[in-house]
Amino acid sequence: MDATLALPILVGLIAVALLFDFLNGLHDAANSIATIVSTRVLRPHYAVFWAAFFNFVAFMVFGLHVAHTIGTGIIEPSVIDNQVIFAALVGAIVWNLITWGLGIPSSSSHALIGGLVGGGMAKAGISAAVWSGLSKTLLAIVLSPLVGFLLAMGLVAIVSWASVRSTPFAVDRAFRILQFVSASLYSLGHGGNDAQKTMGIIAVLLYSQGHLGKEFYVPFWVVLACQAAMALGTLMGGWRIVRTMGLRITKLTPMQGFCAETGGAATLFMATWLGVPVSTTHTITGAIVGVGAARRVSAVRWNVASSIVYAWIITIPAAAGVAALAYWAVLLVP
Repeated sequence: MDATLALPILVGLIAVALLFDFLNGLHDAANSIATIVSTRVLRPHYAVFWAAFFNFVAFMVFGLHVAHTIGTGIIEPSVIDNQVIFAALVGAIVWNLITWGLGIPSSSSHALIGGLVGGGMAKAGISAAVWSGLSKTLLAIVLSPLVGFLLAMGLVAIVSWASVRSTPFAVDRAFRILQFVSASLYSLGHGGNDAQKTMGIIAVLLYSQGHLGKEFYVPFWVVLACQAAMALGTLMGGWRIVRTMGLRITKLTPMQGFCAETGGAATLFMATWLGVPVSTTHTITGAIVGVGAARRVSAVRWNVASSIVYAWIITIPAAAGVAALAYWAVLLVP
């Protein structure tokens, strides 16, 4: 490619990647704030500032294991070029906008992974996939909501037992304070896992064009840019999905909100330290269903939960299909 064109195209692709990161924060803001808003512990606008702050500072707590998985563990780095990255981002962004418009809490993470798979396979076929990393990610689709569900349900049981001698008013007041802690932890886990996915995309793009030398790593300016883009997206809200996550699945009390956020945060912390790019949406949804089911099975609106599961199932293939179409469309451009 002509050197005079290479730099503007690279800058443009990085801008599109940061746009995806912004939309990720917008789309997944509900993951961080739905429970604390629905329990009326924080007003919506204060809640998004709270979540955005912890989204941004997450890079100070976690390593960059997830970024390395996305950069080198989904698609063979040798397959990556401008067209594949563009197609992956288009696939993820289009699917995010569709689900955001419909108020469906699908996974931005798996939309991005689907986009990478679709763009990579459109170029090089099945051999483009790194099956060890991809299978680990696909397994996490099942495990992350299940772990969130079990941890949140277990926490409800423990907290209920510990609070048996307390008055309902005292329990409510205590957990309104504790929810600030649990919401902070979940926002920290969200920023730590989700922002790293875009870091991996930008870093592998730079690596594929020789800007990182022989060793793959994530430059610090990429880390800051991605954390800032995600925090800014979180500030913009995402109220359609907040309503689904916080109000439509089950009715939450401050104690249940604390258990859901803490169970979800523990799941994200474990996954991020292991370098597994899990879905924060899947995780918190599993935790919310867990606290609802701990009260009684009928407390969960299973028709809403099942529609969310259907969206999870089709996210990767849908985003991959859009990405493949985008890749082939780019090839038609003279």
